[in-house]
Amino acid sequence: MFHRNIKLVIAALLLIGGIYQIVDGYTGNGIFLILLTVFPIFLYFKNEFILLAFFKLRKQDFAGAQKWLDKIKNPETALIRKQQGYYHYLHGIMNSQTNLLKAEKYFKKAIELGLSMSTDLAVAKLNLAGVAMTRRRKLEATNLLNEAKKLDTHNMLKDQITMMKEQMKKM
Repeated sequence: MFHRNIKLVIAALLLIGGIYQIVDGYTGNGIFLILLTVFPIFLYFKNEFILLAFFKLRKQDFAGAQKWLDKIKNPETALIRKQQGYYHYLHGIMNSQTNLLKAEKYFKKAIELGLSMSTDLAVAKLNLAGVAMTRRRKLEATNLLNEAKKLDTHNMLKDQITMMKEQMKKM
C-alpha cells in the first residue's frame, strides 16, 4: 500500500508526536502514539499484501492470492530482499499447480533472495526436486531432497520427502 520508506516516515512521525504529547502533559495520548509506531515498523518488515496472499493460500484460494500479489507493482523497489523472496516463493507455489517451468524459475529466485524460515526454504527445495525429477535429473533431485530433509527441522515434510524418494527409486 505504502512504499517501504513512507512506512518508516510514518513511524518516525508517530514517535515524535508521542514524545511531544508526553512532554506537553498528555501522557496517555503519547504512550498510545508510541505504541502505534509498532504497526508501520511491522509492516516495513512484513508486507501487507504478501501476508494477505498467504492467508488466501491457506484457504486454497489461488485466484485471491494472485489478486493480492498483483497489487505489488514493482517488487524490486517496493519490497526488501526477504519480502522479494517470499513474493517469488508465493508465485512459485501458485505456478507449481499448472506451469512447472515458471514455478522452477520462481523457486530458484526465491532461494537466491532468501527466505527467513527454514521450513519455507525446505518447501521450495522440495518443489524444485519435484521439478528436477519430472525432467529426469535424478542427481539434482537427490541433492535437493537431501537439502530439504536437513532444513525440515520439525519433520513437517517427512512424508512428502519419503514419497519422493520412493518415486525416485522407480526411475
